[in-house]
Amino acid sequence: MELVIGRVVKSHGIRGEIVVEVRTDSPELRFADGAVLTGRRPREKRTETYTVAASRDHSGRLLVRLAGVNDRTAADALRGMLFVIDSADVEPSDDPDEFYDHELEGLAVRTIDGQEVGTIAEVLHLPGGELLSVKAPDGREILVPFVAAIVPTVDVAGGFVVLDPPEGLLDPE
Repeated sequence: MELVIGRVVKSHGIRGEIVVEVRTDSPELRFADGAVLTGRRPREKRTETYTVAASRDHSGRLLVRLAGVNDRTAADALRGMLFVIDSADVEPSDDPDEFYDHELEGLAVRTIDGQEVGTIAEVLHLPGGELLSVKAPDGREILVPFVAAIVPTVDVAGGFVVLDPPEGLLDPE
């Protein structure tokens, strides 16, 4: 299983730098000069390997230059790329309110009154926040904002999450 540690948001400048949305607690280690990154496109299995040539903070964002990515065109081609690591390389979180994607994927989803909703197929990381992609028994995909008001209970050990959905969230379109 893999974990996303960063996502390429866009290119920066004309020399091939990229803006990376960081999704790791250790960006100084994961994106250090010389670090080897595994990248893949969302919803694809094929991966590519990149070496960090340099990284720096700039106005609250992480700018990264990768070996072999030397101009804006090459950097633009990486937009949306996810940098991933193997989940076996990560220690479990000590925070009871933080979860890795691989811990959530596969969990059963039910409402607070016990109605079965489906299974978490994927955690989507979007600019506005995280969404749980829930596969319903009828094959539909239900996108659930991963916020405490809607997902009040996550029981990884028990294998389920509980939803308190606002009106209309679970209705077929």
